[in-house]
Amino acid sequence: MNIFEGFTAIKQYCQALFNMVLKISQRSILICLLLLLALAGILTRISAQTNQKSKLEKSKKALESEITYTTNLLNETKKNRQLSVNQVIILNNQIKKREQLITTIGTEVESIHGQINENQSSVEKLRSDLQTLKSEYAAMINRAYKNQNSYNRLMFLFAAKDFNQAYQRLKYFQQFTQYRKKQNTRILETQDHINLKIKELTVQKTDKLDLIKNKETEKVKLTREKQEKTLTVTQLQQKEKDLKKKLKEKEQALHSLQKAIENIIAEEIRSTAETAKKTGAKPAPSNGITMTPEQKELSTSFSNNKGRLPWPAEKGILSSTFGEHDHPVLKGIKTRNNGVNILTGTGASARAIFGGTVTAVMSIPDLNNVVIVRHGDFLSVYSNLDQVFVKKGDKVKTKQNLGRIYSDPDESKTELHFEIWNGKTLQDPMMWLAR
Repeated sequence: MNIFEGFTAIKQYCQALFNMVLKISQRSILICLLLLLALAGILTRISAQTNQKSKLEKSKKALESEITYTTNLLNETKKNRQLSVNQVIILNNQIKKREQLITTIGTEVESIHGQINENQSSVEKLRSDLQTLKSEYAAMINRAYKNQNSYNRLMFLFAAKDFNQAYQRLKYFQQFTQYRKKQNTRILETQDHINLKIKELTVQKTDKLDLIKNKETEKVKLTREKQEKTLTVTQLQQKEKDLKKKLKEKEQALHSLQKAIENIIAEEIRSTAETAKKTGAKPAPSNGITMTPEQKELSTSFSNNKGRLPWPAEKGILSSTFGEHDHPVLKGIKTRNNGVNILTGTGASARAIFGGTVTAVMSIPDLNNVVIVRHGDFLSVYSNLDQVFVKKGDKVKTKQNLGRIYSDPDESKTELHFEIWNGKTLQDPMMWLAR
């Protein structure tokens, strides 16, 4: 082979090598772009999954805390070893919360299962990309090994038409070497990413198994609670006569409370109307209470806080909601509640849901002491108090303790009856209290 043919061969080889590198570079760039797009999608999904996981864990912890609280209430109720409707109410609440907890755990299991599938797909994709990168790198090393003769490189440089072309060819060799190093780095990074994903998979699979065990444990507890409820209801139904007597007494007490509140409202309407007539102030429309500017402002502020007002007890569970309901034990019997009942722990206090003025403190049989607070055109009513810490005319602040809730020794329960009135109209307290 003469020198000309040698130069031609070197040129052809280098051109082929350049084409190969260019082709590999384009493919690698495409792979990198795809990886970046995949990474962006993964990051978005991870963010959404993290938020969902955080919400599920928060919900689960809240339910577990509520179940612990109702369990304590149930144990307290069982102290006197006497069955009561209160036990059924607490068990109903316990069963409901337990079912919600099982559903939440199930959702969490499904979420983790989805994450496991995504991570497995990511590992498979990364392994495929890794194989492509390794193949390309091997092809470069193989071609470079076959033509590693420094004489060939030198001849390729000398075959340049001018200095500028020779410089460009020298830069090409340098870039080729740098590219090989980058390709090697990408291989190592991809392998590290695969190892990281495998570790995540291991943790997720462990979490999933733990949650499944937890779910099965909760199911066992739920079954036991349902059996206990069925047995309690059956035994209580044998005391139908006593239950109906207690129910009648409670209904009479609530009727007395309603009449007392209506009388207070009627008296305030009459009194404020007379005051307005004497002072020449404009009377309230539709037989309503004539309010001062300060009372109107307070009423508006109360109304603006609908759905955000604090509970009248610091802690507790709803034992009865607003409106008409089936009796928890007696079949075919309906009960009506003008407010809500909240079961809480021994020694708990009732607290004001908003700032206002104590408009009445009275005593009603079977409801013990009652405190009524006016908030402009609204009334909040706190019944079944053992001790009262305020008196008529007192100004109270939001969450101020009004009195200690009565603990019934016969049923070992501490229950607050709470109502909200707007003028003469009863309100559903759950529409006003914070969720």
